[in-house]
Amino acid sequence: TPPSNLTSSIPATFVLAGIPGMEKLHVWLSIPFCSMYLAALLGNSILLLVVRAEQSLHQPMYLLLCMLAAADLMLSTTAVPKMLALFWLHTGEISFGACLTQMFFLHFSFSVGSVTLLAMALDRFVAICHLLRYAAVLTPTAIVKVGLLALLCSFCIIFPCIFLLRWLPFCGHSIIPHTDCEHMGIGRLACADISANVLYGLAVPFAAIVLDVVLIAVSYVLILLAVFRYRFSGEIPRHIQILLANLYVLLPPLLNPIVYGVREKVGKMLLCPTTHVLQE
Repeated sequence: TPPSNLTSSIPATFVLAGIPGMEKLHVWLSIPFCSMYLAALLGNSILLLVVRAEQSLHQPMYLLLCMLAAADLMLSTTAVPKMLALFWLHTGEISFGACLTQMFFLHFSFSVGSVTLLAMALDRFVAICHLLRYAAVLTPTAIVKVGLLALLCSFCIIFPCIFLLRWLPFCGHSIIPHTDCEHMGIGRLACADISANVLYGLAVPFAAIVLDVVLIAVSYVLILLAVFRYRFSGEIPRHIQILLANLYVLLPPLLNPIVYGVREKVGKMLLCPTTHVLQE
């Protein structure tokens, strides 16, 4: 089909339906969502302001933490205001262009946050395992380059989704059973084969996230090996070393979802509450 025909089949607007089956609870659900959003705005904004104002905090770890806070603010602000407007004012209409824009920034900010968490883990690795080289390796210029790399990689991963959706033909179906626009939610409304969208939507982000998780895990293992080699190799019995090593391998995966995951979980709940409901 020529591109001109596809362009004419693109709907002017989509309609966000909210949470199917829970329409009567939308107003009540908006209360915790709004509260969490305001708390996220306040907490992350204070963090950014404090780090900016306090010269002693202009260090790599705090700069990376600011990047994570900025990504979190972008993530929630992209989705929550529209969701609250839907819950409170029943204004679920959104133009095709605005829907694609929201979809891009949702996935883009989540990807930036994931890369930033990886950078924070590598920062701790250098600080613990190569302390004497820390100041030389992680300079402010290096942190700026890490931030630009995170933005560039995330952009290159997410931007093709716009083209994959832009050239799909739509046959009049315009209701998205969701509180926001996300890649597959839009793709399912098309009247054409969306295999490419499915494969790209699953494979590329999944591969990127898995790579981040693997590298973070590797950094923790190297940190633990360095800690035990420096401090405990000649002072504690071998069986105690092994027991503690196992605990250290288990505790970070157990505690990290609490330390980092609470904020990420809140972000996902704010972004995709429908997903959690449908999965249940």
